Amino acid sequence: MSQSPARRTVLRGAALAGVACFGAAACGAGEESGTRPGSDAAVELGPASDVPVGGAKLYGKQRMLVSQPAKGEFKCFSTVCTHMGAILNKIEKDQAVCPLHGSHFEVATGKVAEGPATRPLEEVPVKVKDGKLIAG
Repeated sequence: MSQSPARRTVLRGAALAGVACFGAAACGAGEESGTRPGSDAAVELGPASDVPVGGAKLYGKQRMLVSQPAKGEFKCFSTVCTHMGAILNKIEKDQAVCPLHGSHFEVATGKVAEGPATRPLEEVPVKVKDGKLIAG
């Protein structure tokens, strides 16, 4: 006759299984919350002329932000907020804004202008080729 496991053993196993499931869900959350897929792949964003000098443009589908601090100088950043991974959704007064907790980032540098975020946006290489912005 086999002996059934002690109650403590069963509870410990259930608790460890719950932690493993939670950990797996937390690890996968980054992909759903805005991590750019294939961040090493080059992506055509559109005409460079769409980005105003001294301003910026959000590319929602690509999850990127491109600014043109000076004529012909382009900067590109991921629009994934470094606080909780939400996607920046608007630009106000030269700052990209996170809808989740209100972090603000300077569009020209990606630096945090207002928290709760503490880390700058991820910079993405960008170039102009045949009048089009190519990021990645």
